[in-house]
Amino acid sequence: MHCPFCNADETKVIDSRLVGDEGREVRRRRECPKCLERFTTYEKIELSLARIIKSDGTRTNFDEDKLRAGLLKALEKRPVSTEQVDSAVSNIISRLRSCSEREVNARLIGEWVMDELRVLDEVAYVRFASVYRSFQDVNAFHEEITRLQTHQQESQKK
Repeated sequence: MHCPFCNADETKVIDSRLVGDEGREVRRRRECPKCLERFTTYEKIELSLARIIKSDGTRTNFDEDKLRAGLLKALEKRPVSTEQVDSAVSNIISRLRSCSEREVNARLIGEWVMDELRVLDEVAYVRFASVYRSFQDVNAFHEEITRLQTHQQESQKK
């Protein structure tokens, strides 16, 4: 690892710890023997995920940052913690990893996002659904809220 301060070729690891969801990430404290500066690096497993087929037919790589940004936009000014958002992102990625397909329709990812938002926050769920399903009028909002209420009632019966 190159030193970000003096660009020396070698740095030494001072400390390593497992962090992140389920210990799948390693945090390393490093020190440069040349300039003696310390810095932190993170290491995580990179598994190839299915490619995403967008609505226009184009294919793109899965983008975790884009997924997180969509969730955060829907959850803006809502009482949901960062940990809950991280958990939702992890759940969606786990579903994508467990999917045996090499390519997945973006619509399916959108449905998974809605599943997570339904549990996290009803207002965020309706916000996301309004954009995702391109609501055209108030009736579309009403129909989605009715679906949400029906889903809640069915969940409570179980």
